[in-house]
Amino acid sequence: MEVHEAIELRRSVRSYLPKPVPPDVLRRVLEAGRLSPSAVNHQPWHFVVVTDPVKRNGLTDGPYAKFLAESPVVIVGLGDKVKSPKWHIVDTTIALQTMVLAATAEGLGTCWIGSFYEDKVRKLLNVPDNLVIVAMLSVGYPREKEESTSRPPRIKNRRPLAEIASYEEFGKPKA
Repeated sequence: MEVHEAIELRRSVRSYLPKPVPPDVLRRVLEAGRLSPSAVNHQPWHFVVVTDPVKRNGLTDGPYAKFLAESPVVIVGLGDKVKSPKWHIVDTTIALQTMVLAATAEGLGTCWIGSFYEDKVRKLLNVPDNLVIVAMLSVGYPREKEESTSRPPRIKNRRPLAEIASYEEFGKPKA
C-alpha cells in the first residue's frame, strides 16, 4: 500500500475481531516506530506491547478506553524525559503515528488513546519514573471493514487545505 493511500484509509477503530495479530506483522509495525526520526537521534521512546487479556483490561480505566479490552494488542508509547528532556513527547508521538500508518498498510485498525490514568498504567506495566506515558494505540483487525482497499478511499470530514495552510506568512493564501 502506498503511503498516501494508508493516510486516506486510516481511521479510528474501536471494535476488533478476536483474531491475534501475527508476530511478523506486529514486528513490522514496531519496526516502523523504531525507524522514525527523533531530535539529535536520541530515540527517547520505549514501547510496551500488551497482549495479555488481563493486562489489557487493566488499561480500560480511562473514560474513552473501555474498548481496549477487545483489542488484541495495545502498544503503550513511553518517552524518556531524561534522554531527551525537551523532545521526548514529540519524538514518541512521531514514532506512534508512523506505527499507525504501518498498521494501516498491514490491514490493521488502530485507535490513538490519550484517555488513561497515568498512575494506574505506570503501576500495571511497571514503568520507571524517567519515562512518561505519552499515548496508547489499540491495534487489531477491525470488526467491520468500512471499505475495502480496492475501492477509492472514503472522504474524511476535514477542513479544506486553504483554511489550514498559509504561504510565506500567516493568513496569506497561495498565489
